[in-house]
Amino acid sequence: MRLPRPGFRTWLFLLLLALGGGLALLDQRPEPPRGPVPQDEAGEPDYYLEDVHLTRFDVQGRPHQQLTTPRLVHTPSDDVTRLVTPDARLHDDAGRLWLAAAERGRLDAGGNPLILEGQVRLTAPEERWRLETERLHYDADAGHAWSDTPARLSQPPQWMRGERFDAWLDDNRARLTDNVRGHHPPDIQEDPEP
Repeated sequence: MRLPRPGFRTWLFLLLLALGGGLALLDQRPEPPRGPVPQDEAGEPDYYLEDVHLTRFDVQGRPHQQLTTPRLVHTPSDDVTRLVTPDARLHDDAGRLWLAAAERGRLDAGGNPLILEGQVRLTAPEERWRLETERLHYDADAGHAWSDTPARLSQPPQWMRGERFDAWLDDNRARLTDNVRGHHPPDIQEDPEP
């Protein structure tokens, strides 16, 4: 004797039951782990962003400051934005590019100035010079970068050290002050004899 063959409704019910069970199992998977919420002496942040590329524009609408960082944290109590290992691209009025990098950084209230700390490097690729210091301030409105910590300015093969550094990016002007020392090798080209 043959058993009765299940009908269409029975197969549909079994299929829906299996699909519902599979979805219930998928829903019970644990959430992927998130990074810890950053804490700071300024308090708990109101937001933080990861893998950020931030562009600031000047009054004419041209990009003049670009920041790339793996983590950006804003605390509302002091209105400060803190950056982890920021890379900055700064553009002066003439369109020249300046590159800056550091271990950490911060944008004060209103986004200005940018303060970079910890093994700071500022380079001017067109001029081939590089500044190394521990703390660098950059006022985007004035185009003024300065360091009140010892700084080394180099343009191979020459270099100079000083206790303070100032640069006016829009004017293409830089100054080292206080206890300045340096190495300037003589020019090896000699005038041909007459």
